[in-house]
Amino acid sequence: MAHVANRRSENIDGDLYVDSSCIDCDTCRWMAPTVFDRQGEMSAVYHQPIDPKERLQAMQALLSCPTGSIGTINQPEDIKQAQASFPILVEENVYHCGYHSEKSYAAASYLIQHPDGNILIDSPRFTPPLVKQIAAMGGVKYLYLTHRDDVADHQKFHDHFGCDRLLHQDDITADTQSVERQLQGIDPIELIPDISIIPVPGHSKGHTVLLYKNKFLFTGDHLAFRRQLGHLGGFRDFCWYSWSEQIRSMQKLAKYDFEWVLPGHGRRYHADVDMMHAQMDLCVNWMQTV
Repeated sequence: MAHVANRRSENIDGDLYVDSSCIDCDTCRWMAPTVFDRQGEMSAVYHQPIDPKERLQAMQALLSCPTGSIGTINQPEDIKQAQASFPILVEENVYHCGYHSEKSYAAASYLIQHPDGNILIDSPRFTPPLVKQIAAMGGVKYLYLTHRDDVADHQKFHDHFGCDRLLHQDDITADTQSVERQLQGIDPIELIPDISIIPVPGHSKGHTVLLYKNKFLFTGDHLAFRRQLGHLGGFRDFCWYSWSEQIRSMQKLAKYDFEWVLPGHGRRYHADVDMMHAQMDLCVNWMQTV
């Protein structure tokens, strides 16, 4: 929980602030980019919300901050409205869950509301307002975990919803040894007719990504839009298994069609198929040079 006594001096004057417990995870900056920015290797408020849209985005970021580092001087009367806005619609039946977990260093989690049963992609914090909203949307049939890092409160979601958890066997740890479905091999796996799981070893040995309707690609820590580069890329400094394997995985992934990159860490990216292929070519070429 944020404390006004620890309010960072980099914040602009006003109700909303970031305190010194910020871990520089970037969550608030991409969720409410007109309000938060990076200053002094942490986030800060550089523009107080001036309309309902900005205020809602700021409150969504406050609720999603994994360390509770965002606060308000005045009691936020609109906090329940913000709670009710989760999961946040991305497009069609794909939602951002918010409520990022410090256990996963603020990795984003997503929900596909599917007629054959909802799929939760990586684990957010198990918090009552979000759990209530997900239950109202049909609960969770599958909890798909992209890799070993972003599992957070997977056990609590399994216990509450009775969902089957899926994780590649090469990323099983002591914390996830009880998952119901341990994926194997390097070939794509069809979960249901419009959902494929694609092994992409590199960041971790058992990392996989999920492709939905040849449109939405959920990439975990494998691929994201890199603002510093101006294009899609992997994370060389956070590759725990093999960078050369990750390049090969990226080359394989570049052959697929999709329009959305929805990562656990890093920024989202949305473009038509042709532009996405061009971005993937830039990504692979860059990865081969670092």
